Amino acid sequence: MLGDEEFAAWFRLLETPGIGRDTARRLLAACGSPDAVFAARAPTLRQLVGAPAAEALQREPETYAARLAAARHWLQGGPDRGVLTIGDAAYPPRLLQTADPPLLLYVQGDVARLAAPAVAVVGSRHPTPQGADNARAFGRALSEQGYVVVSGLADGIDGAAHEGALAAVAGAAGAAGVAGTVAVVGTGLDRVFPPKHRELAHRIAAHGALVSEFAPGTPALPEHFPQRNRIIAGLTLGTLVVEAALRSGSLITARLATEAGREVFAIPGSIHAPQSKGCHALLKQGAKLVETAQDIVEELRGVLTPVQPVQSRLPLAEPEPADALLQALGHDPVTLDALMARTGASAAELTVRLLDLELEGHVARLPGGLYQRRFAG
Repeated sequence: MLGDEEFAAWFRLLETPGIGRDTARRLLAACGSPDAVFAARAPTLRQLVGAPAAEALQREPETYAARLAAARHWLQGGPDRGVLTIGDAAYPPRLLQTADPPLLLYVQGDVARLAAPAVAVVGSRHPTPQGADNARAFGRALSEQGYVVVSGLADGIDGAAHEGALAAVAGAAGAAGVAGTVAVVGTGLDRVFPPKHRELAHRIAAHGALVSEFAPGTPALPEHFPQRNRIIAGLTLGTLVVEAALRSGSLITARLATEAGREVFAIPGSIHAPQSKGCHALLKQGAKLVETAQDIVEELRGVLTPVQPVQSRLPLAEPEPADALLQALGHDPVTLDALMARTGASAAELTVRLLDLELEGHVARLPGGLYQRRFAG
């Protein structure tokens, strides 16, 4: 357990302006601890990091006292809250093996989940209904197979993956082998972004863990999320991209996973859907194509097999439907005119039937007057 004064020294080192992660790592390598850094003489510090950084280290940061008080207040909020330093025995070993491991992590929940076999599930903040369904199904199946599902608590695919993993926990009713989920966030753990995921974050803390390298009080800033992505990739054995545009944070996570020597998986989609372009680019670059969670389980079996998986509800291949309209919908988004041509039915007949299928959860209505069949996980 990190003592109060030791935590204060770590906090000051990381809060000092001009002292980034690389500089802090160099100081720790030379001095051994944050306390030793601040005890070092000015000439030694100047030799290590240069005059401006050395001078900054000798002055207490302007907002240090207030931010330290906020961090201490958050840590005192419950027994499930704590910090891990890079030298802590409980620090996640896979994260330690990456090129840029965080020097300090704030954790709320079960710290042991950070070292358990894990798979990242990431993707678009604006997924198709089928993409969200897939994320939920894969999250549940992976958790049931004993893999912690790691994601970023964002809108869309991230939230659906967390929900799927939590559904596995609820469905298991305490059975061994269900792994739950971990959310790595880009804010302090006293904040939830997006705010609508507040209740989801509480459930994750209860059945997994919330993780951040940012101190309590840190708001959601755009530059924090790419930094957060390296932790998602580093905690896991592999990263599954469910849906992603060509320019997306999910592809950053996949690249970081590759650089860390981890597996990258992608779900293929429609050649017409913007949300599939990123997955198709990854597949061209060598990512492994997956159609079911079993594909991931089999691929990782040789790397590390989790123990005591529960009886799984792995997504299986979808059988062809008996309903003629569902068959006519196919797999890609389609217009009403195209369905009229395929079925010979009138627009009025199709509109009524499509509404019924939508209410039953078999069809999704998309922007632009498009309809898409939904596949069960």
